[in-house]
Amino acid sequence: MTLLDQANADRAPAAAAQCCTHCGLPVPPGLRTGDGQPAFCCTGCETVHAVIRQHGLDSYYGMRSATNVPPQQAPEPGGDFAALDHDAYTQRHVRTASDGTRSTELLLDGMHCAACVWLVENISRILPGVQARVDYARRIVRIRWQGDTPLSTIAATLARLGYPPQPVHARQTRGGSKDDHRFLVQLAIAAVCAGNGMLLAFALYSGLFDVMAPEFVALFRYSSMFFGLVALLGPGQIFLRSALGALRTRTPHLDVPVAVGLLAAAAAGTVNTFLGRGEIYFDSLTMLVFLLLIGRWVQRHQQRWVANTMDLLLALTPATAQRLPASGANPETVPVDALRSDDLVLVPAGGTCPADGTVARGASEVDLSLMTGETRPVPVEAGSGILAGVTNLTAPLEVRITATGAETRLGQLLALVDELTRRKSGWVRLADRLAGVFVVTVLLLAAATVALWFTSGVALALDHAVALVIVACPCALGLATPLTVAVALGRAARAGVLIKGGDVLERLTRPGLILFDKTGTLTHGAPELVAWQGPDEIRPAVVALERCASHPLARAWVAAWQSDAPDPLVRDFRQSPRGGIRGTVDGRDFLIGQASYIASACQVDLPDPLSDDGTIVHVVRDGVHLGQACFRDTARPEATDVLARLRANGWRIGIASGDQHAVVSSLAESLGVPPDRTWSGQTPEDKLALVQRHMAGGPVVMVGDGVNDAAALSAATVGIAVRGGAEASLLAADVYLQHAGLRPLLRLLDGAGRTTRVIRAGLAASLSYNAVAVVLAMAGLIHPLLAAILMPLSSLSVVALAATAPRFAAEDAGEPKRGGLAPAVSTREAPSCP
Repeated sequence: MTLLDQANADRAPAAAAQCCTHCGLPVPPGLRTGDGQPAFCCTGCETVHAVIRQHGLDSYYGMRSATNVPPQQAPEPGGDFAALDHDAYTQRHVRTASDGTRSTELLLDGMHCAACVWLVENISRILPGVQARVDYARRIVRIRWQGDTPLSTIAATLARLGYPPQPVHARQTRGGSKDDHRFLVQLAIAAVCAGNGMLLAFALYSGLFDVMAPEFVALFRYSSMFFGLVALLGPGQIFLRSALGALRTRTPHLDVPVAVGLLAAAAAGTVNTFLGRGEIYFDSLTMLVFLLLIGRWVQRHQQRWVANTMDLLLALTPATAQRLPASGANPETVPVDALRSDDLVLVPAGGTCPADGTVARGASEVDLSLMTGETRPVPVEAGSGILAGVTNLTAPLEVRITATGAETRLGQLLALVDELTRRKSGWVRLADRLAGVFVVTVLLLAAATVALWFTSGVALALDHAVALVIVACPCALGLATPLTVAVALGRAARAGVLIKGGDVLERLTRPGLILFDKTGTLTHGAPELVAWQGPDEIRPAVVALERCASHPLARAWVAAWQSDAPDPLVRDFRQSPRGGIRGTVDGRDFLIGQASYIASACQVDLPDPLSDDGTIVHVVRDGVHLGQACFRDTARPEATDVLARLRANGWRIGIASGDQHAVVSSLAESLGVPPDRTWSGQTPEDKLALVQRHMAGGPVVMVGDGVNDAAALSAATVGIAVRGGAEASLLAADVYLQHAGLRPLLRLLDGAGRTTRVIRAGLAASLSYNAVAVVLAMAGLIHPLLAAILMPLSSLSVVALAATAPRFAAEDAGEPKRGGLAPAVSTREAPSCP
């Protein structure tokens, strides 16, 4: 019996379903067992189960059942991890301590519950001396080990457990978590100082209503000074250093007035503590430092996404490559960091090209959709250029490397993305411009206060001036935007809309031009069978042949004509890199492919194509043309309604695509987009220039999903990446729509308008507080007790306003309301073909 016969037999009906012992998914009929024996849906699950049982880790299954985790099929345990032992990888990713202990971090696939964490962290039972700690939120495992155990052995063991590892981006492994830890320590110190400072202040204020012993007054004042100076010189020095740097470079920003207020409070409080007179202000100082650090922590998390932009190169190209030695020996697996110009690498069918190069040997088709937006596979042969990040579809290729890393076209695009994402937001630039004016204004008002009260005594005049400087410190102003943004971004994320910062929401409030990429944005991003001209009797034979092929059109054909009936037997199957397949079904010879392939394989007259804006595939049986099919990347069903609502809200609609003119024009006409706002054949550089040209006339929002959109997404007023896009587009964009379709775009625009109104209300409230406090201070009406009430009251009002931020709720009842998507799992294996 052939492999295909066995596959056909496996599809026969079975009396009773059986679940996989390891993952819980249905077991295919051909793999089912009886009498209560363990059964597995695939070899991956069987191998993982054997490893777990062998090393006494059976508790994993009980823990997983207790967490009610949905079924997750185990990946195949295979994989070549020899590249992890290469010197280039070790130098970049592995750290060695003084005692010889080595450590590194790996990204794990397949982790979905606490039981997975427990299983990975017990790897020491399999490999003694190896310690593992899992960061579940980031899906990262930190490995520490001593001795001669190769890292590839550790990685292979993790893969055998069902968690195949991948290298973590270099920048992600260096400094990020340590910086966060140090900042949290500083935040904790500020919290301790603020809490104790307020308690001491309450004790001192209680003495205003009764007599307090002088020794207790001195104790409380000196204790307050201690906590105030610790807060200022410890956690608070971040504002002092920032303000000093701004003054040195003559670029004032909001930290300058903050530092002036903090220093004034500390100086006046210290002098008055030693002199035993006046107010000490340390309660206000410690609370200011604590609240401002909370705002800074929120901002750090908003900026973390942008900081990883240049690490996208590792996510878009494979971590390893198969380098072919000059001696002609078998290919060796090496990290992409080890590749050099003029190296010869093997790119297998289904693999991704690791660098720019030229095809030295072989012929195939490649998928350029992420780089150019071209939905149709592009044929390549010896002498053809090929770019890093493109997918090889049909046949192995030997590629001569011409550029690696940052020198590739992909690397240059990502460098451009990094440059564009460093632009300052409008709100930040406005705050920077106001900061210098704010400082000068406060100092002039303080001088005016001294002059106003000078006749009442120098000490009293200075006290009032210092009080003005302190209460004018823009604490509420610094909290208004971060807190509102934090609430809005959190609610948006729960609704599946991931936004980088509050300034993005502000930029979405002015209607302008929305440019849509076509492939994967307005369309589904994959070809679909839209027309068939031919007899229905050959459908089973066509499906059987296409099921053996690896081409995207083959998958679309099988999906369109899928049936429960068993496929007929296929023999002598062959797939050509020129865009076609051939094989024998029931003794009849079939040729299926595009016109160029059919013309090169046999002499047959082909009819006129079904359509000019789709991919036409012909079917020939025994030298006779029987039919033709048209495949097209169709528009999303909600596209017409969404674009109509955007127009009603004042937005102009445009399409910028790398696809062919006929395809783009047909889609634009069906969606009502005028020809003068329809651009086809656009390269990444063309899209960037298009965005920059139209930004001179108003806001431009770019919506896309591919690497070819990344630069335009960064340059646009707002860049929006849709679900399913390349990681370059996701991290270059300002917004990521996590749920499929275009309706989340409407929720984003509606939520942006409401959030911006809340932010403006918070800014108005904080500025009003500052104005009232300054007037009271100049009038000599700011008592320390009143200041202690006004400062938290202003912050609480901002917090209350932030709580009114919109929820970005789903419009449709059927649309998911929370972020996070469960991976689709197929329980049916494709048959093998001889």
